[in-house]
Amino acid sequence: MKPAITLTLFGLTACATTTPPFDDNGNPNVREQSETCDAEAAQGMVGERATSALGGELLAITGARTLRWVPPRTAVTMDYRMDRLTVSYDDNMLIERISCG
Repeated sequence: MKPAITLTLFGLTACATTTPPFDDNGNPNVREQSETCDAEAAQGMVGERATSALGGELLAITGARTLRWVPPRTAVTMDYRMDRLTVSYDDNMLIERISCG
């Protein structure tokens, strides 16, 4: 039941977005989805509000295929997936950690 509540909260969250970094020509630095994830590219998003729109941006700039949101006080599997981005957030929906795996 908790995942359904979490998804509902994302649907009700305001659509605050953060623009991804741009290259010298003004084009977004968007990585192609691949078999690996680069969380370093998303570290500037730590402290931002966790929203579904931001989740899409995180996938685009990291090249990850899947996104795993980790709410506070939630246990997650320890299996490592090179194509997965894991985003942990606090009770205020602020992102605390962004990592691959």
